[in-house]
Amino acid sequence: MTRRNLTHTDDQPNRERLPRQLRNASTRGWSRIELVVPLILLLGCGEVKAQQRPLLTEDTRTVAAGAARIEMGFDFEQNRNFPLSGLNGDLSRFGVVTLTLGLARQVEIETGGVLQNYLSINRRYRPSAIPLTVTGNSTSDIGDFFFATKVRLVEEAKRRPAIGVRFGAELPNSNQARGIGLNRTTTFGTLLLGKTVGRWRLMGNVGMAIVAAPTSNFSQNDPLIYSIATTYDWTKRVTLAGEVQGRSSLRRVTPLGTESEGGVRIGARIRAVGLMWDVAGFRGYHPASPRTGMMIGVTYEGKLPSLFR
Repeated sequence: MTRRNLTHTDDQPNRERLPRQLRNASTRGWSRIELVVPLILLLGCGEVKAQQRPLLTEDTRTVAAGAARIEMGFDFEQNRNFPLSGLNGDLSRFGVVTLTLGLARQVEIETGGVLQNYLSINRRYRPSAIPLTVTGNSTSDIGDFFFATKVRLVEEAKRRPAIGVRFGAELPNSNQARGIGLNRTTTFGTLLLGKTVGRWRLMGNVGMAIVAAPTSNFSQNDPLIYSIATTYDWTKRVTLAGEVQGRSSLRRVTPLGTESEGGVRIGARIRAVGLMWDVAGFRGYHPASPRTGMMIGVTYEGKLPSLFR
């Protein structure tokens, strides 16, 4: 990813013509990216062996022990509803970052989040359930970050899929008054399955989450987490990928802010210049999901320097 110099004098006239809120959002986003770039420089050259993007479905494969994987991308979600704030708009997610470290042959830890969310507001389709500080036709905020651990319990065999578990939590980093995030804590645990059949890789996840209800004290929702995905190695450099993924509320009356979400994602991975590039399109099938969307990103994996092992 090429970093732009936002302070270069040739760019100042164009930057001054941007809305003040967008200028500030852009500057804050790049300041966070500056903290992530050195992590990339710490990694030695290597191949991407356990690739996640553009899918959200987790594979049972883990990053090799003593290695690290960093993923960075950009997402654009069109016509998305935010039930808590009552806003509808097009959401741009800058710096969708995940850092994964291999602790052992079957164990990895990961952390990540969104460095900057920017919402272009189309309309206010319902009254907000919380006080907002949103003015004008746009708003921005940092995304919620997460941490998780994945453990592969059973190795794949000829007639048996690999089995693993993943558990973690999403932290309340966002500011709910900006209308995008929910500023709540979510914990989750999932069972992972993975099987290779020829050029096909089949994956499935199922589990539960504990989602705090943002408008009710001492209240939560426990939705079902599910996904099924497949990849196909079309050539040595190109892999096609697709999935159905989401969460489903099992309660008769769903607390506001814990609605069902989900969608279909189709994309591809392309190996070039020592990196894995990805692109995908998305179609949501729940009211709280974006109607359509797209994502692009890049993944780099390599051995950590000896002092980090």
